[in-house]
Amino acid sequence: MTDVSRLPGSAQHHWDWQLRAACRGADSSLFFHPPNERGEARDARESKAKRVCGGCPVRTACLRHALETRERFGVWGGLGERELRTLLDPAREERGDRDAVCRPAA
Repeated sequence: MTDVSRLPGSAQHHWDWQLRAACRGADSSLFFHPPNERGEARDARESKAKRVCGGCPVRTACLRHALETRERFGVWGGLGERELRTLLDPAREERGDRDAVCRPAA
């Protein structure tokens, strides 16, 4: 039998906030865009997701989680993808280098 006495304890306390989230049980497609969604459709979906976040009791914990894990996709803590990316990589935004990943190498 494996000795588990030296393993770290449960990390459940790191995730308990999710049990109280306003989005719990909601369709995840509200918070994550489908392929090829653009323009007004994307903005409308994201606005609906942000309204759910607006009254969420764990909004701060959700945003903290997104920033700590460098989450770049979806709506987290009331912020959309563009807003998250700005917080995650401010130097890139200052350089105006938003699409560097998509540009071919010279």
